[in-house]
Amino acid sequence: MIEKPGVTVQIKYGEVEKTFSGSLEEVWLSIYRFFSEFIPSFEIAKKLTLSVDLQEIAKECEGLIAFSPEGANVLVPREKLTDNETLLLWLLASYVGFQLGLLGKESLSKNELQQKLGKNPKITSTRLGELVKAGLISKTEDTYKITNAGLFQMRREIIPRIRAKMNA
Repeated sequence: MIEKPGVTVQIKYGEVEKTFSGSLEEVWLSIYRFFSEFIPSFEIAKKLTLSVDLQEIAKECEGLIAFSPEGANVLVPREKLTDNETLLLWLLASYVGFQLGLLGKESLSKNELQQKLGKNPKITSTRLGELVKAGLISKTEDTYKITNAGLFQMRREIIPRIRAKMNA
């Protein structure tokens, strides 16, 4: 009896690596099963995962935030922004600056945010509480940082609204 040669196929898709070995028919069926079962669920999971491309968000922030040797800067006039927009923009600037290696941290303290907001401690605490409750920022010990949901909302709604105010 003539023995058929075995086949080994290795597939790498994103972070997933799979190796199939066996007869030509077995490997073909395994590959088909892999693509028909795994890939659609992987694509669905990928679509349902909140992630923000740093390059995209940095481009969308052009003209709204900037960095200097002194640190992050918000370029939008304060009177054109709501308190929540101001806080989110500062936290976005901290995130982008940190991710780009321009700042040493991605979070800001309550005192720093109060100073940047220019309001009393009670108003600052109230606004920060609202943003935490909405899931747009998170509190870590004594500091606040923007969440992935906050980054997503900034791109989807808040940055366009701020741009519209600047052009008005």
